[in-house]
Amino acid sequence: MSHALVFGKFLPFHAGHAALIDFARRHSAHLTVLVCASDQETVPGNVRAGWLHETYAGYPEVAVQVLEYREQDLANTSETSLPVAHAWADRFRDLLPTVTLVVTSEPYGALVAARMGIEYLDFDVFRAQVPVSGTTIRNDVRAGWARLPAGVQRYYQRTVAILGTESTGKTTLAEQLAKHFGAMWVPEAGRDLIPDSTAFKHEELRAVAVEHGRRIAEARATAGPLLLLDTDVHITQSYARLLGQQYLELPPEIYQQNRADLYLYLAPDVPLVQDGTRLPEPERARLDKLHRQTLTDFAVEYHEISGSWAERWDQAVALVQQQFRLQVRL
Repeated sequence: MSHALVFGKFLPFHAGHAALIDFARRHSAHLTVLVCASDQETVPGNVRAGWLHETYAGYPEVAVQVLEYREQDLANTSETSLPVAHAWADRFRDLLPTVTLVVTSEPYGALVAARMGIEYLDFDVFRAQVPVSGTTIRNDVRAGWARLPAGVQRYYQRTVAILGTESTGKTTLAEQLAKHFGAMWVPEAGRDLIPDSTAFKHEELRAVAVEHGRRIAEARATAGPLLLLDTDVHITQSYARLLGQQYLELPPEIYQQNRADLYLYLAPDVPLVQDGTRLPEPERARLDKLHRQTLTDFAVEYHEISGSWAERWDQAVALVQQQFRLQVRL
């Protein structure tokens, strides 16, 4: 009964890997997928294994294992080298002595199999069937987004929350950033449920927190690599303090729904646009202080955006781009 081996970094796991694994499944009775995670990579091996477990949960013939190694002991390279292939083959043979077949999309796979004294099959070495690689995705995760399974997309998706007191351009900035980056954005639920911010009740704020969290959770399921939030639960909490009451008691899942990777706080150094439903200037300034205190109370770190509208735009775009550069954490 054949026991196949597929090995790789899976950094990240993508459609090309899935095609390779499916090919190996069709040519074996049992398949071990080995995640090779070095001590120099910051995406843990168990996270990568989790992506594979999620995808192949319904396939009992597929076993996923993690091989953690030090790069001073084993070379982390995709170059075809006989000494490197032999070193890896020896480790594989010690770890998985029952393997009878190696399946890869790399030229060095034949060298590994020969050293182990077992069969070898190659698959789509020239990436003709699934033209994607981990390297290209790491260079630009947005370009390869459609090639990532749902679990991997969840890991790499980044959320940016736009915060600030009233009439600081939160909605406009969220919408413009979404258009600029081709992203999805979640409008502020409070504007729908409490159209006049000069008159509201404590229980209405709870409804806002629940609804806004629901909308964010719904958006996460279909958003691409970037999701923008116009306001979040911490801003809703500040309004409770504006009423002179304590913070709302909310379930942990609402805070998880509102989780963001980057918080942009818009300073109130632009003129108040009074449309009859906004707080007057003194209350707007008081709310700004409450927002900042709330973010401190909840240990939320944020970047302040200030200046003219053009300056605010430039600052925001630069910070979001920086977040994308940090998106693939090797």
